Amino acid sequence: MIDDQPLSRRLLGTEVLLVLGVSLGASAINSILDIISRLTAVKALSQQQATLNQSITPDRPWLDLAYQLVSIGLGVVPALLAIYLLDRTDAPALKTIGLTRGRAGWDLGQGAGLAALIGIPGLGLYLVARAIGVNTTVVPAALGQHWWTVPVLLLSAGQNAVLEEVVVVGYLLVRLERMRVSLPLMLAASAILRGTYHLYQGFGGFAGNLVMGLVFALVFLRIRRVAPLVVAHTILDTVAFVGYAALKPYLSWLS
Repeated sequence: MIDDQPLSRRLLGTEVLLVLGVSLGASAINSILDIISRLTAVKALSQQQATLNQSITPDRPWLDLAYQLVSIGLGVVPALLAIYLLDRTDAPALKTIGLTRGRAGWDLGQGAGLAALIGIPGLGLYLVARAIGVNTTVVPAALGQHWWTVPVLLLSAGQNAVLEEVVVVGYLLVRLERMRVSLPLMLAASAILRGTYHLYQGFGGFAGNLVMGLVFALVFLRIRRVAPLVVAHTILDTVAFVGYAALKPYLSWLS
């Protein structure tokens, strides 16, 4: 741990705002605007769609693949930035947030358990939110049928997991600890941020991810490892993305 020249709370706070400003904080702001737009539209919220993993140039699959890969690669950069900045005060940062390879089997087991704990109730909450009209219809994948569709969806799931769990859990909570923020405020900050950048899906997406954020933050603070959270998030997104893409041609109600 590097403590020779500790950063002040003000500098740490500025750093946190800048990291979030170029990553999920910006997504949260856009999601707030998006939900306002949806709520003020002529069409009811329950009749709208929120599409993830969209095709950019469907008429040119080779270019679409390039777009998807570039987007995934750039999406990991804020997580790398957060790790780099943590090394200034909490080196080695990967060990500090628990993203090392030494406990791969344990991480996989814990991650699978967390995915089941979050995924099944989360699906139920989404269905309830759709039924009462406070959520959009979420379309997890709209990339078309190509040889690269499933690999891209798998990469997208991993990128989402790394970005969100490193930045919103590992980095943010370690930084807030150094700033001596109280535990309730730390949990609220992480959970509310996660919920807010999912507001574009509707209020069901917000509520489900708020609960997920609270659970993941509590787990991290207890075990000091973000790796199981990355595994769990990857599993959840993989099931949603790949499952939807695989089943849509055979289940008309998914269209």
